[in-house]
Amino acid sequence: MKQLEIGANEAGQRLDKYLKKLLKHADRSFIYKMLRKKNIVLNGKKAEGAVHLTAGDCVTLYLSDDTFEKFSRDPAGEPLITQTAQTASGINVLYEDADILILNKPAGMLSQKAAASDVSANEWVIRYLAGKGVVTTQSLQTFRPAVCNRLDRNTSGILIAGKTLHGLQSMSRQFRERTVKKYYRCVTAGILTSGAHLKGYLYKDHKKNKVSICQEERIGQETGQYIETEYWPVGYTKECTMLEVHLITGRSHQIRAHLASVGHPVIGDPKYGSPKWNGRYRAKTGCSWQLLHAFRIVLENGQEVVAPLPDYFSEASFVLAPQPAHNYDPAGSR
Repeated sequence: MKQLEIGANEAGQRLDKYLKKLLKHADRSFIYKMLRKKNIVLNGKKAEGAVHLTAGDCVTLYLSDDTFEKFSRDPAGEPLITQTAQTASGINVLYEDADILILNKPAGMLSQKAAASDVSANEWVIRYLAGKGVVTTQSLQTFRPAVCNRLDRNTSGILIAGKTLHGLQSMSRQFRERTVKKYYRCVTAGILTSGAHLKGYLYKDHKKNKVSICQEERIGQETGQYIETEYWPVGYTKECTMLEVHLITGRSHQIRAHLASVGHPVIGDPKYGSPKWNGRYRAKTGCSWQLLHAFRIVLENGQEVVAPLPDYFSEASFVLAPQPAHNYDPAGSR
């Protein structure tokens, strides 16, 4: 027998959906049979699968330990809390409250797993919260904290993770409704002496995992995604410019492709960058990461969080003392 108390992260969902998460290898017919036979009860009484759970409810499962283990174990025996996540280095917490974590992700780390053997920011979050006693193997069966936004593997900077269902839903809504302001720092080829507000349409080649940018929508062809990218120069060398970029619409590869489309590719970008510039950069620094960093974020409540630039930005000798353009707004109030 198992008795489980419904917490805030499980409240609000249907009983059958909760049970399907808990008994992930059981089919729905088994779950409904157990409900009909009162082998699974809610608050000591028979319940329909469609009933919605509230915090404090008690779900009792009159199942043997072997049956529960059979239906609830993680695929391929993979532990819910991975030890390997401890080996992820370079990531750190910039801000934390009861509902969210704001992290500074290093270049080279995935935001989410691409293969079973990967250690992503998601795994790091789970291990970090487990170490603080915020999550347990049992709680992870029905709710998993997760990152709410994504960064490319070779892009460093701010990731936001929801620790609770409320945090995950709130941040997902803010990203969806674009009430979060996202600012990046990057170093681009060439000199840009003033800011610009770029608009266009993004088209993705899924086979090549590459996008192209058009200023006008292609008529009669595949539908493009409308994009807007705003930037201001904040520093220079003789040949390069550091920009702060306001990512107004967050599309796949948007900053890298949009800047490359106007002749100012991000230094170190292997997909949209210049082989000539990238070769010089790597020969000089020995670094393979692109110079693109999710630098600061302003939440809808006005709270601002900044992620310091990685050391390799300075090591590349591209960064000078800031020389703001006249229309640069460091407060993000534009």
